[in-house]
Amino acid sequence: MDDRSSPARIRLLWVGPPGSGPYALTTGPDGALWITLVHTGQIARLEPGGRLDSYQLEPTTCRPSQITTGPDHALWFTRSGDDRIGRITPSGEATAFPVKAGSAPFGITVGPDEALWFTAMGTDRIARITTDGQITEFPLPHSGAMASMITTGPDGALWFTLNQTHAIGRISIDGDVRSYPLPTPHAGPVGIAATSDSIWFVEIAAGQVGRISPDGDIHEIALPDRGARPHAIVADRHDGCWFSQWGNSRVARVTADGHVHEITLPAASEPHGLTIGPDGALWVALETGSAARIDI
Repeated sequence: MDDRSSPARIRLLWVGPPGSGPYALTTGPDGALWITLVHTGQIARLEPGGRLDSYQLEPTTCRPSQITTGPDHALWFTRSGDDRIGRITPSGEATAFPVKAGSAPFGITVGPDEALWFTAMGTDRIARITTDGQITEFPLPHSGAMASMITTGPDGALWFTLNQTHAIGRISIDGDVRSYPLPTPHAGPVGIAATSDSIWFVEIAAGQVGRISPDGDIHEIALPDRGARPHAIVADRHDGCWFSQWGNSRVARVTADGHVHEITLPAASEPHGLTIGPDGALWVALETGSAARIDI
């Protein structure tokens, strides 16, 4: 079930020069948006009113990717280009913790145990890092699975997408791993988010959004444009989810009953990460160089 795309009030704020690659964003403990600039190795801090500060990381090729607010009120992010987990305080002090060479860390989230959990795309592992930098790794049962994004589910476990084995994974905080194959072959799941009773994900290769219950029941919803290439997804405050459609420059909301409503962004804007901002608006990282604020 779907609605046609409708007009919305959209404001664009530049957060980096062309080519900087705004990629993911989150609301920080200071009420600002924190954004990864994947191509220039920077973290940007954007206040809803428009003030922008940027922090350069070293090396510039470290590729900061996903970002989240940690239990210590700092921002934690993955550095897929140099195999590190980054941390930056609201005042801009940055540190980094090395992980195993070739890990290519990507997704990151806060677990129910007050640690950060992240995916290692290159080494087929899910890993846990404490706020003082202690790392524990858990191997996955399949080689080349390409664990991508990760979230904490309503059951207190960590749920993640397995992009190359076309499945959804679950790991308990004790390290017990399960995998749930998707009904659609070659679906290529990437983004994942949790509501109060379900885990939602998007399938970039199949042009679908899906939902899995904590006991493993899967339901998939085809998008109006199967070439939309949905990429990232975030839960809102009403048990729905918003997701980006990288292939057609749109964002969309899916309700708990599977109703999809789309909003069109400027052409060729390349939307990736999104978050609900401190002002209640939807904020979207556009790889072309800006962040979009959308009234919802």
